[in-house]
Amino acid sequence: MSTVLVTGASGFIAKHVVRELLDAGHTVRATVRSDRRRAQVEALFPGAAVEFVSLDLTSDDGWDEALTGVDVLMHTASPFPTAPPKDPQDLIRPAVDGTLRALRAARAAGVHRVVLTSTCGAIYKPADHDWSRRKTRADWTEIDGPRTTPYEASKTLAEQAAWRFVAEHPEMRLTVVNPGMVFGPALDEHYGSSLETVEQLVTGRMPMLPQMNMPVVDVRDVARIHVRAMTDDGAVGQRFPANAGRMSIPEMADVLRAAYPDARITTRVAPDWLIRVLSAVVPAMRTASRGLGLNADVDGSDAPRQFGFDYISSRDALLAAAESVRGGAAAGGGGPTASR
Repeated sequence: MSTVLVTGASGFIAKHVVRELLDAGHTVRATVRSDRRRAQVEALFPGAAVEFVSLDLTSDDGWDEALTGVDVLMHTASPFPTAPPKDPQDLIRPAVDGTLRALRAARAAGVHRVVLTSTCGAIYKPADHDWSRRKTRADWTEIDGPRTTPYEASKTLAEQAAWRFVAEHPEMRLTVVNPGMVFGPALDEHYGSSLETVEQLVTGRMPMLPQMNMPVVDVRDVARIHVRAMTDDGAVGQRFPANAGRMSIPEMADVLRAAYPDARITTRVAPDWLIRVLSAVVPAMRTASRGLGLNADVDGSDAPRQFGFDYISSRDALLAAAESVRGGAAAGGGGPTASR
């Protein structure tokens, strides 16, 4: 069994990764940025083999000590906002610098096995501007592209920096996981910004439905890929898009409306021109406007073929997320955080 450092352990994906690691018998060293977030993770795994360390993506302090005695680095931490920042560097700097900081510290500590969490957003807006075709893991999002959001740029740059680092240091053995929109059940009411779209739908805070689509994957499958990748030699040097199937926002609303007839889920589909007009004054619409007319589908077949599993369907992932959101809203939890 291995000792695994999981960065950003209070994040939505990371909590599931921690649970998957513990279920497999591994020891977890979890990084958090505050006592409050440590308490959230501790409450989920009382008495488990979890050790906590405080780290920040923007500081060198503590990284060397955190990686001492570790076998695998699982780097999931990265800022994940609900709306575009005024300065894209507010996302790009911590994403890129934090990834390189983690990799340098791992190499210095003799930790050569790394699993990095990226996103399908680093794939589906390529430089050829062919918005209609399905993308594959060979594609890369154009950093300064007309449709690229600051978050997508930050994740693309961070992943590219990681691949350059391991090319310069061939003893490092990297696997990258590129999830789509991550739905599925939250382990507690602190589900962060990953389920923001579902929350907006089921609470009626999305008054109109933009005609955009996204790849969808269940968080349990994302965690499974991370943990299986770290012991699979065939996964080294590969990136694995995680996508159970594309869904549009109106399709999501239809599924949720059928499951929750009491919910205030709008039936109004917004025309593209209106989303573009609103994007000038409503930050959340800025992201939606950059997805209009884009086929965001990414081929996710490599991961189940490599690791031997079947995806939980996009529909079931959406419904599991909705159950968490409804329960979290009732408990007064949820809301955006700075990790995915």
